[in-house]
Amino acid sequence: MKKLMVLMLLMAIIGSIGAAETESFHFIDYLKQLRKPEKPQIVDDAVIFTASSSYRRVGIAFAHEGFGKIYWFRRFMVPNEQAGPWVKDKPPSDLYIDSGIFFYIFTIPEDLKYDLEYRLIIDGLWVKDPLNPDYRIDPASGISKSVVSIPYIKRPDSPNRGPEGTLTFTYYASPGETVTVAGSFNRWDPYMYELKEISPGRYTLSLYLPPGTYQYAFFHRGERHLDPNNPVRVYTREGKAANEAAVK
Repeated sequence: MKKLMVLMLLMAIIGSIGAAETESFHFIDYLKQLRKPEKPQIVDDAVIFTASSSYRRVGIAFAHEGFGKIYWFRRFMVPNEQAGPWVKDKPPSDLYIDSGIFFYIFTIPEDLKYDLEYRLIIDGLWVKDPLNPDYRIDPASGISKSVVSIPYIKRPDSPNRGPEGTLTFTYYASPGETVTVAGSFNRWDPYMYELKEISPGRYTLSLYLPPGTYQYAFFHRGERHLDPNNPVRVYTREGKAANEAAVK
């Protein structure tokens, strides 16, 4: 029974995060140990933001994007029997209940060299993060912005180098298979780009793309796969594991 409960817990949490890859489990482990929301924490190459789920809705926007896009937090669910005393008025019949925590996972951009500045939107109001004591005031606007100091992350060179202005994708499988690649360059459409089998079991595709950094994953036999030849692994804004490569 306990094994079944653990399996169901993982399925529920993964569904909440929106990730199917086991690489996201360490984020789950971090969230499970929290007794209450706390200041932002850096976990591997991501920042985990939390807030109280007593709010109706919580979002976050970043200064490096001109505060032009809002990313909404998600609710973290736990088994009823593991809920802490901060959770009140929950029916005991509920299998999973609100842990009291909203969360958002932010993937640290490649070679980020500046502090991460952001603001929260709590129940429709723009505010600095009440759980983060670090903030600065913009001298021009007088707006308070919360700050997370990001350590410099130097990632290894990408193995996806091809002709100038391209990314080359290579995947190995049994001969005669169908392999596709999707990523931030095509809104994660898993059907748009099919790799060609240039030799038995070796599939490749080169795409001409504008300069920039792209996230991607392969799709084979209906399943999503990371690139075993690319050690640069990141997490999408939906919490899914992906590879990353750059076009110079």
